[in-house]
Amino acid sequence: MRADRFRHFVAIDWSGAKGERHKGIAIAVADAEGGPPVLIEPERAWSRADVLAILRDLPDDTLVGMDLGISLPFADCGAFFPDLASSPPDARSLWALVDDVCLEDPHLGANSFIDHPNFAPYFRRHGGREGARFRCDEASHGRGRFRVTEQAQAAMGCKPYSNFNLVGAAQVGKSSLTGMRVLHRLQGAVPVWPIDPLPEQGSVIVEIYTTIAAIAAGRRAGRAKMRTGEELDIALAALGSAPIYRTGLLDEHSTDALVTTAWLRAVGSERARWSPPALTASIARTEGWTFGAR
Repeated sequence: MRADRFRHFVAIDWSGAKGERHKGIAIAVADAEGGPPVLIEPERAWSRADVLAILRDLPDDTLVGMDLGISLPFADCGAFFPDLASSPPDARSLWALVDDVCLEDPHLGANSFIDHPNFAPYFRRHGGREGARFRCDEASHGRGRFRVTEQAQAAMGCKPYSNFNLVGAAQVGKSSLTGMRVLHRLQGAVPVWPIDPLPEQGSVIVEIYTTIAAIAAGRRAGRAKMRTGEELDIALAALGSAPIYRTGLLDEHSTDALVTTAWLRAVGSERARWSPPALTASIARTEGWTFGAR
């Protein structure tokens, strides 16, 4: 990979919440030439449709990180939905299935999927309702099924959650499913690594986990969130970025996006980041990977 492979870096802190517009979505951009990362329209409540429009019209050679799971666990049980005859064979087929089942859900939501009788047993839902197939087997840990990349995250000191989990502030299930609808609707306009090979030129989307960027910026996994301008600038300096010089309190969605954008700029052209040891062709095709997990 060329050292100057990417010219722009974008990080999107995502939300799978109900409704059209979300304060939980934050978008930051950084230029390869330097300078601090910048929030795009920080006062705006973004919709998922807005983000889809941005992804369809990216500047050339942009590396985009989206804070969501681009797939579900597959390798542990040999299928996304074990014992279901219609279980998709790969991630792109999964995206198409989610989008099709949720076609009538407004705002690119995904409630129809998690409520569908074929798929509901695989999720942990509110009220302590753990589906009969939430775990791969009785020996599985209580956090549910993990992809191989989430096992790698845990080995790095992170605390990942299963994409089949729909409970609690750290739930990632709805974020992942709504994100899959967006990725499917791109219709291949932008490659999604590693489900698609990394192209020699042009833009590419990767899955990010903002805690990985925070750890690289000197934070501990348990204190990855930053809520002041001072904390943010210390983290940016650790990543070789110019400071923003913001004072006072900031929301964690904005700081997550800003720090992760600076991190993508710092490491996005490192060859080793694109070849984690546990990433096989089969895992790339089915589960995908989190950029930076190794």
